[in-house]
Amino acid sequence: MSLSPREIAAVVLAGGEGRRIGGSKPQRMLAGRNLLERAAGQASAFSDLTAVAVRDLAQTEAPDGLTLIEDAPWEGPLGGLAAALAFARSRRRAAALTLPCDMPLVPADLASRLAAAPGEHGATLAASGGRLHPVCGLWRVEALDALSAYAGGGQRSLKGFAATVGFATVEWPAEPVDPFFNVNTAEDLARAETLLA
Repeated sequence: MSLSPREIAAVVLAGGEGRRIGGSKPQRMLAGRNLLERAAGQASAFSDLTAVAVRDLAQTEAPDGLTLIEDAPWEGPLGGLAAALAFARSRRRAAALTLPCDMPLVPADLASRLAAAPGEHGATLAASGGRLHPVCGLWRVEALDALSAYAGGGQRSLKGFAATVGFATVEWPAEPVDPFFNVNTAEDLARAETLLA
């Protein structure tokens, strides 16, 4: 994509309910900060323009200095992606970098490596150990134009939408620790605490 940080808006996807961890996943504490605050810190390292996409604006308190935006009315992370792309476009950015609130080990070179991927694709997605992580992606704002038709067909998969707009992948090693390890359960949270220590 060859984009500079000034052309990117970084948006934390925090609209999931977190049922497997007992709800309120963004507020779960990890190494002295909640998952949302931790992800917001990651986002601000990637761009000077950041936001948090949430399911319900009235039910969420934004970390200091961050803008809250509301997911589009589609279930899953597709609603957050729509909000991220609309936010980036409204601020005249060329692309939105999305990252979820539940991946506390996201690599520091996420944005730079995705932005440097060659080719003109609608999205560039992170991968590790041969697994694609479409919630960690750099999406050109033009992808927003294809989103309504895609979602209108009842589709909700980020991977499927990436295929619709065309995508490249950037691979990270999954050993010794997968940087895209995500927290879904109380056990995952305990493991993340150990890994961060």
